[in-house]
Amino acid sequence: MTASDSSIAIARHAAKAAADKIAHDIVALDVSERLALADVFLIASAPSERQVNAIVDGIEEELAKQDLRPTRREGRSGGRWVLLDYSDIVIHVQHEEDRVFYALERLWKDCPVVDLQLADDTSAKAPAASEAE
Repeated sequence: MTASDSSIAIARHAAKAAADKIAHDIVALDVSERLALADVFLIASAPSERQVNAIVDGIEEELAKQDLRPTRREGRSGGRWVLLDYSDIVIHVQHEEDRVFYALERLWKDCPVVDLQLADDTSAKAPAASEAE
């Protein structure tokens, strides 16, 4: 079983909203075969608590346009790791230091990565160009 089309669509909308707020390293993992509670984990990070909260605001505003509200929100006051639970999709916005420390991608490394279809993927292209020189 894989993540539903609707879960992937929500993850893409949330990822676009996060990218618009300059989130770093946006990744979505299909956790549907490992968890009964969710289809997709969306993970993004930022270098400051203020930016973490701005990304969360952007995601919530974008998904609210589709009449989606989180069933649970954790960590907003600290701004280090905010979790937004939309039932089928769980969004983790983390401070860069916390993301490295908790390493969710490593924990869920055997789960397939979801193609978020983000147009601006310059972070993947830049290192390859410098390596070629």
